[in-house]
Amino acid sequence: MGSDAREYYEKYRPMVLRRCRKMLGNGEDAVDAAQDVFVNFLRGEEKLRGRFPSSLLYTIATNICLNRIRWKRRHAETAHEDPDNTIAVERGYDLVEAKMIMDMLFENESEQTRTICYMYHADGMTLQEIGAAVGMSFSGVRKRLRSFASRARLRYEGGTGGTHE
Repeated sequence: MGSDAREYYEKYRPMVLRRCRKMLGNGEDAVDAAQDVFVNFLRGEEKLRGRFPSSLLYTIATNICLNRIRWKRRHAETAHEDPDNTIAVERGYDLVEAKMIMDMLFENESEQTRTICYMYHADGMTLQEIGAAVGMSFSGVRKRLRSFASRARLRYEGGTGGTHE
C-alpha cells in the first residue's frame, strides 16, 4: 500500500464507514463494504489521480453498498428479508444524472468543503461533529455550508459561483 493510500485510509475510513452503515444498516456488512471500498481504491490507485479523494471514496462506497443491496434483494429467500434501505433503489433515481449535478455543484470547491458537505448532508453529522472532524469551529463549518449553498444555487441556476474554500 502506497503512502497516499495509507493516508487516505486513515483520514477517510470513518467517513466511508459512516456511509456504509447509513446505507446497509448492519454493522458487519458495513465494515465489510468499507474494506471493499479501499480494496477497490488500491486496485486502481495508479490510475486515480483525482483532486478529491473523499468524493471518489464516497462514490465507491455508495456503489458498493448499492450493489450489496441489489444482490440481497435478488437472493432474498423471503419477502421479509428485503431491507428498508432498498427504497432508494426502488425509487429509480437516475444515479448518472445525480452524479453529473453533484460534479457541477462541487466543480470548483475545495476538498474540505466537499468533505463538510458530505458529512452534513449525506452522513447527517452535526456542525459540532464536523468541526471536530475537520479542525474547524462550529461557526466556521456553518459559514462554509452557507457559502457553499449560495454558490451551488448560482451554479445550478446557470451562474458561475467561482472557486472557493
